[in-house]
Formats: sequence, structure tokens, C-alpha cells
Amino acid sequence: MPVSTNQQGEPIWRLRTSRAQWLGYLGWLVGMSLFLLCWKLISDSTMWVFVHDAGRQGSDLISRMLPPQWAYAHRLWKPMWDTINIATLGTLLGIAMAFPVAFLAARNTTPHPLIRSAALVIIVASRSINSLIWAMLLVTILGPGVLAGIIAIALRSIGFVGKLLYEAIEEIHPTPGEAISATGASRMQVMNYAVLPQVMPAFAGISVYRWDINIRESTVLGLVGAGGIGLQLNSAINSLAWNQVSVIFVMIFVTVLASEWVSARVRRAII
Repeated sequence: MPVSTNQQGEPIWRLRTSRAQWLGYLGWLVGMSLFLLCWKLISDSTMWVFVHDAGRQGSDLISRMLPPQWAYAHRLWKPMWDTINIATLGTLLGIAMAFPVAFLAARNTTPHPLIRSAALVIIVASRSINSLIWAMLLVTILGPGVLAGIIAIALRSIGFVGKLLYEAIEEIHPTPGEAISATGASRMQVMNYAVLPQVMPAFAGISVYRWDINIRESTVLGLVGAGGIGLQLNSAINSLAWNQVSVIFVMIFVTVLASEWVSARVRRAII
């Protein structure tokens, strides 16, 4: 029997009707059927002989990674610096493009509903494609290198920053804008003195958070030729140099940890 509570917090017991019981049984039946169907599809496409051997293969791989070849680390400073540059410049470029798109997408600042729809399409298109796929496309167009990685990170960042920022714009308090409008101020003056002061802390926090995410994403862009530490990782894996792979993993971990610390400190100082 389901239970709810009254205003005093006391439980109210109600007898479940036959219809509700049958609907409950039907829901369980549909759920179990979907689970079994999904399990069958996964099982049919899985080579279980490899799964049974996974433990031994995993331990063998880890043993090849140890000890790390620390002498290889001096060749990774330049690719890691490229990775940080890809994340930083890509974030700045993405923010520059996302900022006006967010104002065009917000209900309370867009000049026309059709323009709002176009801005929302840009945000959704950016969010629907992963940065790795953007990088694959851009490497095909621009060729391998850091530039493809920077643009890939920027295109991916537009959707993230634009969505969070336009939601923050729609949640601002309308009273300051109404007060400034009552003085005869123009639309841009209302934007400068009523909207921007309310959304700038959120905008700064979102930007730093996105930079933190982009540091992690830029470490794998080199796998498709977009520059950075991923190129070295791909090269080490292809040559089965597992003790070099472990050094790269350590450097990526330390870099991501440092970016997390910087991001947290900056957000705490801003918000």
C-alpha cells in the first residue's frame, strides 16, 4: 500500500486500486523485458573469450607500464604546453563567440523570437558534437596541428557557455532594468547598467569552469592529430612503449589536478 503524509507529517495509508496494481506489474514487465533485450544485444556483440582473459591481460599491461621511463618526461614539456595553450586559447575564442549568442538566445534580451531560435540552434549544434569529432573534422579541413585543436575546443565551448549564460540572463531580477528604463534609458544602457552587473559573476564562473573541462578534453585531441600531449600518447601506444605511456598518464593527471585547483580557487574568489 502506498503511503503519503499530511500537513502534520503523519503517514496516510491508502489501499492501492486494482488498476494501479496492474499498471505497476505492467511497468515491471516492460522494464525487465527491455533489460533482457539490451543484455542480449550486448552479449551477442561481445567476444566473451577476451572478457574471460581480461584480468590477466590487464595485469600484464600494468606490469609493462612499471616502472615509468622518467627520462622520457623531458620530451613531454612542449606537447603539454601546447595542450594548455589549446585549452586556454580555445576557451577564450569560444567565450568570445558564446557571449553574444547567449544574449540573443535569452528571452528577456533577444531582439526577436526568430533570432532567438537561430541562437538556440547554434547552441544545440555546438553541444551535440563532441570536441573529438570537431577535431577530426577540422584536421581533415585544416590539416593536423594545434590550430585544429584550438578551433575544436572553441566550437564545443560555444554550446556549454552559451546555454549556461543565457539561462543566467533569463533568471536576473527585472526590477533594476525596469527602473533604468523608466528614466528613458536606451536598450544598450539598460543592458550595461542592469543586465551585465547581474550576470558577470555567473559568466566568470562558467568561463573558468569551461576552461577546466577543456584542459581535460584537449589532452585527447592529439589522438586524431589535433596537437598536444595526445600526439605523444598515440605515438607511445602505437609503438607499445607502455613505460612511456605511464609517464604521459602521470603528466596528464598532474596537469588536470592543477587545473582543478586553479579553477576552484578562481571560482571561490569570483562567486
